[in-house]
Amino acid sequence: DRGGRQRVIMDTQRTALYDYHKSLGAKFVPFAGYEMPVQYSSGIVEEHKITRSNAGLFDVSHMGQLLIEGNESLSDELEKIIPVDLKKIKLNQSKYSFLTNEKGGIYDDLIITKVDKGFSIILNAACKDNDFKIIKNSIGNKFKLTLYKNLSLIALQGPKSSKILETIIKGVSSLKFMNGNNFSYNDKKIYVTRSGYTGEDGFEISIPNELVEEITKKIVSKGARLIGLGARDTLRLEAGLCLYGHDINETTSPIEANLKWAISKRRREEGGFVGYSKIKSDMNGSLTRLRVGVKPEGKIIAREGVKIFSEDNKEIGSITSGTFGPSVNRPIAMGYVKLNFSKLGTKVLLEVRGKKHKAVISELPFY
Repeated sequence: DRGGRQRVIMDTQRTALYDYHKSLGAKFVPFAGYEMPVQYSSGIVEEHKITRSNAGLFDVSHMGQLLIEGNESLSDELEKIIPVDLKKIKLNQSKYSFLTNEKGGIYDDLIITKVDKGFSIILNAACKDNDFKIIKNSIGNKFKLTLYKNLSLIALQGPKSSKILETIIKGVSSLKFMNGNNFSYNDKKIYVTRSGYTGEDGFEISIPNELVEEITKKIVSKGARLIGLGARDTLRLEAGLCLYGHDINETTSPIEANLKWAISKRRREEGGFVGYSKIKSDMNGSLTRLRVGVKPEGKIIAREGVKIFSEDNKEIGSITSGTFGPSVNRPIAMGYVKLNFSKLGTKVLLEVRGKKHKAVISELPFY
């Protein structure tokens, strides 16, 4: 009804770059409560290839930027809900991790960075408000939590990203992967990390809203292209990276998701975090399913929800992400299968539109 549609429009948020996206002919879609560009006039495949060969710039300002300020005891409190060895993490070093729940599931996956005042955490857009509550309830009132509304986040990705960004922000090319630092742009402090979500070299830049359009235009003037959510999805899937709410969720343990590597060795051995009993059980032999790569034969695209069968037609799992990979020039997918069907090279069947199609369990990443 009209009232319902009006409420949706009123509730939908826009990033500080919305007008710039619109001026470039972006096609928008609702995503995690925001109106986000899914593609520009050149299309998803072309944007994907530009990122792989040159440099693509993504507006990811819908993500949550959370700062938690505190003393040394903050590490102890955060380790109760995040399975990273925060005592060993170095200043300005970033780690991929997650918020776990009592059943060993994943509330959200995140990037946590040790900064001068405490820890900075990048949260998924759809989860950020709930994450804030979970973290606040866990660590109590001893520490200051700030979920920024006045900061934008842009991601420059691709083989030429370092060369381009160095001409604008001196010193960024010396950053090591999964490390960051404070830099200056027009006498304003910005924070840059060398990281990303595409499988390419790249940077994520946290910058005040009032400066983001200026710096975005400058990066574009140096040769980068604006890239939408469509190509972001094909790029991350080729790289074998999970999308929260699809490949991982509150019912998925990190071990099932093939993310054991993201739990620090000390934390795997000692535990002490929410959901550890389930995760320890999965590590010690109770695991029944595993996230795997899947390569369909031919041109068939297996989307989320497609059922996976064994060669003798027994249902063994389902697809969680699937698309055509422009860089590998073939259909690719990820999903969960019963553990005894997870071996590389295992032949399976995918049920797409009522018909069974051949596929094989593949290693990740695809690219």
